[in-house]
Amino acid sequence: MSTVSSRAVVVDRPGEHRLVEREPPAPGPGEVRVRVAAAGICTSDRELYEGRRAPGYVRYPVVPGHEWSGTVEAVGPGADTALLGRPCVAEGFRACGVCERCRHGETSLCTAGYAETGFTEPGAFADHLVVPARLLHPLPDGVDPRAAALVEPAAVVAAAVRAGRPRPGERIAVVGAGTLGLLAVQWLAASSPAELTVVDPRTERAARALGFGASRTVTPEEAEGDAGRFDLVLETAGAPTTAASSCLLARRGGRVVLTGMFGAGAAGIDPVHLSVSQLEIRSVFGAPSAAWADAVRALSLGLLDPAPLVTHEFPLERFGEALALVGGGAPDTGKVLLRP
Repeated sequence: MSTVSSRAVVVDRPGEHRLVEREPPAPGPGEVRVRVAAAGICTSDRELYEGRRAPGYVRYPVVPGHEWSGTVEAVGPGADTALLGRPCVAEGFRACGVCERCRHGETSLCTAGYAETGFTEPGAFADHLVVPARLLHPLPDGVDPRAAALVEPAAVVAAAVRAGRPRPGERIAVVGAGTLGLLAVQWLAASSPAELTVVDPRTERAARALGFGASRTVTPEEAEGDAGRFDLVLETAGAPTTAASSCLLARRGGRVVLTGMFGAGAAGIDPVHLSVSQLEIRSVFGAPSAAWADAVRALSLGLLDPAPLVTHEFPLERFGEALALVGGGAPDTGKVLLRP
């Protein structure tokens, strides 16, 4: 019997978790076992814990953790042995790969049913994680595991930027200065905008965006004076009013990309304004494989550096303390990581 143990945070039901210890999970055919190096906690993990995630998008009991980095430790039958020892990340959506949308490369729109690491499948708040090898994205040797743990939100931003199609010299606004917003600022700054404005009521949080390439920051109240100015508006906040207000910031014929996760009762978009202004609106939920490849490439080339977003790191034993920081509103709290 193996003497190696593997710990995992299990959320049995909303509001209840425990740290379990067991044998490392064995990879099945076409799978790999990853030794987790770092795992990020985001607001959707807090929603999972508090029971606020929509039915069908979580399956209890579950090991959370969908933002992570690690190293391939074992391979199952049929998986490439060359992966052993490679630092990596992996796509979270367990897309089928054969439905019409997957065949079009839109793996985040897979019609075979929702399945995602950390929500319906065991996630990375653990020492070890098993994932399909086909979802892996190998990383360069020596990569910072703290930065690599943020490839998942970076891939969402990559998908949003793909949808928004920024062009040099455009006026761009990013709504929200959380993890997605600050990653978006880094990414969009590389497109040489004439102006890159960040909108957030948390002035201390928004000020961080200036170090990532933003040209100015404004509060939502101040942003009302910018109505109709921006060629592209990338919304990342998911607040009750930000979908509607983002559309008001866009110029006539402008483009709006919604990446925030909105709850029931969020303010709707005015259809009269939408039609008269001829806005182009896209939404992003997760990221397809191509966006993951973009994010890994940007990280590998140094075009994207998520590490400065990390402000707190905790061991697995302090999961409850770490989770309490997420969404707590403290201005000095950025990205919170678990380090198994």
